[in-house]
Amino acid sequence: MKIYNLFPRLAGRFSDWGPHLERAASMGLDWVFVNPIQKTGRSASLYSIADYFAINKDFLRPRARVSPEDQVRAMVETAKSHGLSMMIDLVINHCAVDSKLVKEYPEWFVRHGSKVANPFCLEADGTKVVWYDLAQFDHEHSPDREGLQDYCVELIEYLVDLGFRGFRCDAAYQIPNDVWQKLISRVRKRHPETVFIAETLGCSPEQTAATARAGFDAIFNSSKWWDFEGDWLLDQYSLTREVAPSISFPESHDTERLYCESGDNADAMRQRYLFAALFSSGVMIPIGFEYGFRSRLDVVNTQPDQWEGVNVDLTHYIAQINRIKDTYPVFQSEGPIRRLDTSNPAVLLLHKKHPRGKGEALLALNKDPWSRQHFYVEDLYRHIEGQGPLIDASPEWPMDYLPTPFDFELGPGMGRILVTEP
Repeated sequence: MKIYNLFPRLAGRFSDWGPHLERAASMGLDWVFVNPIQKTGRSASLYSIADYFAINKDFLRPRARVSPEDQVRAMVETAKSHGLSMMIDLVINHCAVDSKLVKEYPEWFVRHGSKVANPFCLEADGTKVVWYDLAQFDHEHSPDREGLQDYCVELIEYLVDLGFRGFRCDAAYQIPNDVWQKLISRVRKRHPETVFIAETLGCSPEQTAATARAGFDAIFNSSKWWDFEGDWLLDQYSLTREVAPSISFPESHDTERLYCESGDNADAMRQRYLFAALFSSGVMIPIGFEYGFRSRLDVVNTQPDQWEGVNVDLTHYIAQINRIKDTYPVFQSEGPIRRLDTSNPAVLLLHKKHPRGKGEALLALNKDPWSRQHFYVEDLYRHIEGQGPLIDASPEWPMDYLPTPFDFELGPGMGRILVTEP
């Protein structure tokens, strides 16, 4: 899955999404993920949903003669015309604290005495962050678990009817596995092709693997935060890769913009997309990444008039990497990955193997997005398990012949992609 996160608050009305969908397809992406589009509560946060069966008026044409649902369906049809499948956030861990559900179905919610509970998270430094605009559903102990699950199934059916084929399941690890198993099973009886992806960022690898076993098609990994040095990402990947495929991203709607974080460094952008796309079977970018946008996406305050100019145009490069990913099955897999020693510590060398023998790859990546680095290997072929031959599939200056020894000056952040044919 190669996913474009089309953030509704920046994209605006559904009728204006056409150019964004066309651009996503031209970059070789095949899925479009949209954050919640339903009616929000007083806080106006996209994730504070007050009515799951009403469309947010911010994304509708005013005084349109077609219904809100038909405006969504028209957008989905436009996406389909470009070969794109649509995915949407499934937010069932909580709803808006001012949703009518809180009064109509009080038994569906976690409570502290007479007060409905607000969900929270713990930051890395131990700081507790509470979302006071949200009310937490009680999927575990509610006396009406079946009624709550029936409601969730009805919601998914509503979104499927609008044209969505996939769901990013928000805070999936906070909902019991048996709930997900029943929910996914019930939906797939009527819609067997429906895709469910677990959002598990922030929990342990063990929690991630346990959640994935509930029937999810994929999970998101934490490669965005890897500094190319420690072992933790490779350890996490090893623990989960046989449970469910994973999706990497160089930035997301929850993070700062990479162009801003990297000090306006286009080479760092290219480095991170290449790594994200080839590390795991799936990849995702948020709208604006391809143009080096600086302003962080905000679930409340972002507006369409905040669309930025083109700071750097990565559309062609992203399309190149996606073509490489599509061409070689090893990059569409969750095969084993191991790090290899190099003579230059500023160069990362990874070996990836398809789990069913459909090719191998060596990825040499300059960790330094500011300076050139020397990459030298006495014999490339001693790093692969098969006979080869190795092919240079790199997006920049691919070589027709790979000499022994292999000696190359990597530009800032540059990657060399060497593959064997399946």
